[in-house]
Amino acid sequence: MNAKTLQPYFLISLIAVSSVLTFFIFRPFLVVLVLALVFAVVLQPLYKSVLRRMNASPGLAAFITMLVSLICIIIPLAFITVQIAGEAQNLYSSITNNGFGETYLNTFIESVYIEQYVKDGLEWLAQNLGGAFGGLAKLLLSLFIFLIALYYFLRDGEKLKRTIIDASPLADTDDNAVLTRLEQSVNSVIRGSLTIALIQGILTSIGFAFFGVPNFILWGVVASFAALIPGIGTSLVLVPGIAYLFIISATTPALGLLVWSVAAVGLVDNLLGPKLVGKGMRIHPLIVLLSVFGGLAFFGPSGIFLGPLCISLLFALVSIRQPVPRQ
Repeated sequence: MNAKTLQPYFLISLIAVSSVLTFFIFRPFLVVLVLALVFAVVLQPLYKSVLRRMNASPGLAAFITMLVSLICIIIPLAFITVQIAGEAQNLYSSITNNGFGETYLNTFIESVYIEQYVKDGLEWLAQNLGGAFGGLAKLLLSLFIFLIALYYFLRDGEKLKRTIIDASPLADTDDNAVLTRLEQSVNSVIRGSLTIALIQGILTSIGFAFFGVPNFILWGVVASFAALIPGIGTSLVLVPGIAYLFIISATTPALGLLVWSVAAVGLVDNLLGPKLVGKGMRIHPLIVLLSVFGGLAFFGPSGIFLGPLCISLLFALVSIRQPVPRQ
């Protein structure tokens, strides 16, 4: 066998080895890169708006978009975290101040060797202190890579899309169909279903706070997750809240919360759903729910985005031969 005959096999072998090595090089950051890509797709309207209104360069528009997004996410997240911690402490205090609750907790504490658990915990902390600092360093590195990747995905998104189409063995029309439907699915799930769930959670917190239901921030967060449950939704939180007000003889606030639940929280999906989701690919709420919790179980915290993304990719590939709806 001459050298010319071996050239294709040698080239294929080099490509295979390089691909495997590249995969293992990028493997520690694959989740971070995919998350950055998802956020870049969701933030595309904001990026294009900044690019158009400010007449800025692509690099500056990407930086402004990233900065605005960080401010809009980090500040509310920090506030909610502090509030939830405080409300959880208040909820614990209300339980312990109750006679039955205090007796039950004291019995539980006495039934376990709490001092031994504290001692074991301190010993574990001392033995794994280096690992804790290593985990913190890894988290900061992941955050840094996420921000850098988000910046470049925003700035060079169109170039990346063109590169994928050129490298794909599929026809360009099929590539465009898959990418278009995948973008529609990501927007449908992330900017649509999850955003609606977030809005419903916020409205639940506002209603609970106004009508006197305690720990309203905590229950608002629970309502956001409950909103993903098909057929039940935020009623899983709102109905007990209304019942609580009736039990404490706050009839007027209970009726007010009932009206708020129907008029504000209940109509969000019908009024804002079509505008947020648009004419993109609609995914059944049950599938969204399973993809979120399945993603959390498989990928960890980032699975709340990666789970729906995998389902979106599946729907995009399955529907490749169907006509792409016009925006």
